[in-house]
Amino acid sequence: MAKLALDPTPYHATHAFLDFFDVAAKCGYEWIQLTPHADFVPFFSHPRVDRAYLAQVRSRAASAGVGITSLLPVQRLSWPDEPLRQAAVRNLKRTIQIAVELEVPVINTEFSGRPERSEESEAGFYRSMEELVPILEAEGITLNIDPHPDDFVEDGLAAWQIIRGVDSAAIGFVYVASHTFHMGDRAATLIPQLGDRLAAVYAADSFDHHRSHGLRYITNPPGNAVRVHQHLRIGDGDVDWAELFGTLKESGFLDRDDAILCSNVFAEDERADEVSVYQRERIRELIAAAG
Repeated sequence: MAKLALDPTPYHATHAFLDFFDVAAKCGYEWIQLTPHADFVPFFSHPRVDRAYLAQVRSRAASAGVGITSLLPVQRLSWPDEPLRQAAVRNLKRTIQIAVELEVPVINTEFSGRPERSEESEAGFYRSMEELVPILEAEGITLNIDPHPDDFVEDGLAAWQIIRGVDSAAIGFVYVASHTFHMGDRAATLIPQLGDRLAAVYAADSFDHHRSHGLRYITNPPGNAVRVHQHLRIGDGDVDWAELFGTLKESGFLDRDDAILCSNVFAEDERADEVSVYQRERIRELIAAAG
């Protein structure tokens, strides 16, 4: 059965990094995904840990009885400017070492390029993969990628085609439900194509920004190159959860021991405990309803 994990981002302002494991356990989670944090691997930066700190991470996780499903660094792996891309590769190489040290076999991330320089970003992505894939394969680490809104590739099918082009089982796909409407709202047709290369699904809701003839969200001046989405509680947006979980069941994802389901609601920090518990219960209900 897929592992159900908590993204602890809502607790960054109220808890220390090493306390996240206790928080996850309190909310009924047996697993956690470690996301960007100033005390661990910050956004776009080199990891901030040494062996002694990693020993504390292992100790606190074991004490809480919470396993680490995955690490989630965000680095400029597809950046069109070469110095920053090279720094991102260097930072991710260190993150791979950390994953090995923590015995965590999965790293989830984003493409992190620029949509206005898509051709250069795609070329940068493949240059990064040339360096990273041999290391990932040698260490037994899987790197899964999310086509994030405002990246050089946002459509889910196009992203899968780019990932498939790497031609390595060490590179997989992250399906983020709250990005559904930027990815093309194509869960029923995309997920079967992904097969076992779909390694992680993030559970948070979002509104469909295409509705009302594109006027559901209004930014000024008109024509701004902005991407709007949310990370809401399941049921508070427009994602078709019955379709998504039904497709995940039919594809075999929900029955795989290596699959990850991660709750990542970012819109309810003031009620983080309540929402985290709600998410856990609702995801389990959706799994049961899917059969």
